[in-house]
Amino acid sequence: MTHPILTAEEILAWNEKTAQGWRQLLTSHPELLTQPCDIAGTKTVAELLQHIVAVQLRYAERLADLPVSDYAAIPFDSAESIYAIHDRMIAIFQQLLASDIDWDEPFEFTTRTMGPARSNRKTILFHALLHGIRHYAQLATLVRQCGVQPGPPMDYLALRMERA
Repeated sequence: MTHPILTAEEILAWNEKTAQGWRQLLTSHPELLTQPCDIAGTKTVAELLQHIVAVQLRYAERLADLPVSDYAAIPFDSAESIYAIHDRMIAIFQQLLASDIDWDEPFEFTTRTMGPARSNRKTILFHALLHGIRHYAQLATLVRQCGVQPGPPMDYLALRMERA
């Protein structure tokens, strides 16, 4: 019996499609960036987006053994600057996934909120990619409360679904 397997490439594609939908929405509605938001300790939607891309980029950099970007230096003044960071993260993860990295290798790192930690590279990869998906879902509720429809469905099903 075979079991269905969801690959890192498929999760990365879902993350990318979701982010592109938000990029389009926020480019059309830049006023949403200034909306109050208390998700993940942020004060505005722009700060939440900074949090999403900063976490993803910093984990990508760690896994690629690159210098880790200063969280506070990651811009969030426009959809363009926010998603430029996202694009950097996608490129790093694509390079990592194309490499022969040992994803089960133990990996030590330091988080902003929990300090030093240890896991394996695979867990860190999936955390980084799913972390953004979770926050985008939270953001969808907030945006609807502001009277704006978030756009196309963000569900994984929408990535691979064809209408009959």
